[in-house]
Amino acid sequence: MTKEERVRGYLGLAARAGKIESGEFSVEKAVKSGRAYVVYIAGDASENTRKKFGNMCEFYKVPCYALADREELGHMIGRLYRASLAVTDPKLAKALISLEEQS
Repeated sequence: MTKEERVRGYLGLAARAGKIESGEFSVEKAVKSGRAYVVYIAGDASENTRKKFGNMCEFYKVPCYALADREELGHMIGRLYRASLAVTDPKLAKALISLEEQS
């Protein structure tokens, strides 16, 4: 199983458990309130979105990764299009971060 397939599995699990915030406003709120443990941004998100979340995550010390495109990122969590999402479960986030650091 590839790293990306495992990440997809964890994100799907987090979505089913209700431990995902998605959409620009919800993700920003989760990061600023300290509920976000890891953030994913779609690779085809606008430059402004990537910069905004990159800077915000750096400031609040939340790991931030690029993954797939907006359609695929949304599909992973059972939605249509999502440019950003945040995992709000510390154990799932820890597993995702360890997967990202392996590559």
